[in-house]
Amino acid sequence: MTAELIHRLHFAFTVTFHYLFPQLTMGLALLIVVLKTVALKTGNEEWDRAARFWGKIFGINFVFGVVTGIPMEFEFGTNWARFSRLSGGVIGQPLAMEGVFSFFLESAFLGLFLYGEKRLSKTLHWFSAVMVFVGSWISGFFIIVTDAWMQHPVAYAHMPNGQYEVLSFWQLLLNPWALLQYAHNMTGAVVTASFVMAATGAFYLLEGRFTECGCDYGHIFLKVGVIAGLISTILIIFPTGDLHGKYVARNQPASIAAMEGLFKTEAGAGIVLVGQPNEETGQIDNPIVVNDVLSFLIYGTTKAEVKGLDQFPRDQWPTTLPLLYYAYHIMAGLGTYFVLLMIGAALMLWRGRLYSSRWMLWALLISFPLPYIANTAGWMTAEIGRQPWLIYGLMRTSEGFSSTVSASNGLFTLLGFMGLYALLGLLFTVLVYREISHGPEPKAVEAVHAD
Repeated sequence: MTAELIHRLHFAFTVTFHYLFPQLTMGLALLIVVLKTVALKTGNEEWDRAARFWGKIFGINFVFGVVTGIPMEFEFGTNWARFSRLSGGVIGQPLAMEGVFSFFLESAFLGLFLYGEKRLSKTLHWFSAVMVFVGSWISGFFIIVTDAWMQHPVAYAHMPNGQYEVLSFWQLLLNPWALLQYAHNMTGAVVTASFVMAATGAFYLLEGRFTECGCDYGHIFLKVGVIAGLISTILIIFPTGDLHGKYVARNQPASIAAMEGLFKTEAGAGIVLVGQPNEETGQIDNPIVVNDVLSFLIYGTTKAEVKGLDQFPRDQWPTTLPLLYYAYHIMAGLGTYFVLLMIGAALMLWRGRLYSSRWMLWALLISFPLPYIANTAGWMTAEIGRQPWLIYGLMRTSEGFSSTVSASNGLFTLLGFMGLYALLGLLFTVLVYREISHGPEPKAVEAVHAD
C-alpha cells in the first residue's frame, strides 16, 4: 500500500466517523428551536422539557464532534502538508471562521441553554436555543465553503511560488457550488435529526414509557419528527438535490457519468436503477434502466445528449469508480425510501392512527440508522467523484499528500485512531442510551408518581 493510499484512508476514516456527530447536532439545533418556540407560545411545560431533553443529546453529540474533529485539523499539516502549504491562503480563512463560530458562539450559548435555565427568563432561554442553531449552521456553512472551493475553485489567484490566494472573500463565500451543497447538506442533517427524534418517540410508545404519568413525550417526538422528516425528505430530493446534481453535471461531467455508470455518450440517456458497473467491458452488468430519465433530469428534455466516460481521458476518470457508483445509488435509493416512509407516517398522523400503529412505529424505529448511511454515502459520492483531483482542475490528489510521512507511519496512526474511535463510539452509545432510557425530566416524572 502506498503512502498516498494510506493518507487517503486515514482522512476518510476520521472524517467519516467525525461526521456521525455534526449531522445530528445541526439537525437537532433546528428541531430544538421548534420545541422551544411551541413551549414559549403555548406555555406547555412538556414541550419545554422535551427541548431540554434533546439539548442534552445535542450536548453529548457536540462534545464527541469536537473531540473527533480536532485531529483532522492536524492531518492537514501532517498527512496533507503540500496541499495545506499551497492552498492555505484560501481554505485557512473559512476554516478559522468555522472554529470561531463553533467554539465561541455555539458552545457559549449551548452552555447557557443547558445550565442557565433557572437564571434566564423563558424568552432568553429560547433565544439561547436560537443562537445555538445559528452558530451550528454558520459553522457548517464555512466547512461547506472550504469543501466547495476544492470542488469548484473560484475567486483565487495562482501565485508565482505555486500558492493560491483569495481574490475576493465574498465571491469565495458565495460560490454557487457552496450554496447548493450547503442547502443539500443541511437538509440531510435535518433528515437525520427527524428520524432520530421520530424513532425515540416510537420507542417510547412501543415500550409504554411515561404513559402512566400522563406525559406525552412519545407523541411530541413523533409529531415533530414526522412533520420535519416529511418536509426535509422532500426538500433533499427537490429542489436541493436536483439543483445540486444539475450543477455537478455542468461542472464535473465525468463525475456524473461515473455515478450513473454511463460509459458511452448517449442521446436520451436512461437512469440505471439496478446494475453493476464493469470497467473492463465498459458497460453495466444486469441493468434495470428507465429510458430517457437521466437526460430529462439533467437537461429538462428526454432527447438531450449526456456525455459518457468515453469523452474523457482515462486518467481523468474518478478513481474507485465502482465505489462511487454504489455510494451514489445507496444515497439515491435511501432518499426515495425516506420520502415514502415519511409520507405514509404523515398520513397516519393526520388521520390519528400513527400512535397506535405498531408496524409503522417499528418501521420508524428501525429506520433511524439509515440517514447516517445515506449522508455518509452522499459525502463519499461528492469526494470520490472529485477524484483524481484534490482541487478540481488545479491539483491532483497525488500532488497534495505528505510524501515525507511514510506509509508505515500513516498505517500505525490509522490503526491507533481506529482503536481509540471504537472506544469513543462505545462511550457515546452508552451515554445516549442512558439519556433516552431516563427520558425527559425523570425527576419530574417521579414527582407525579409520588402524588
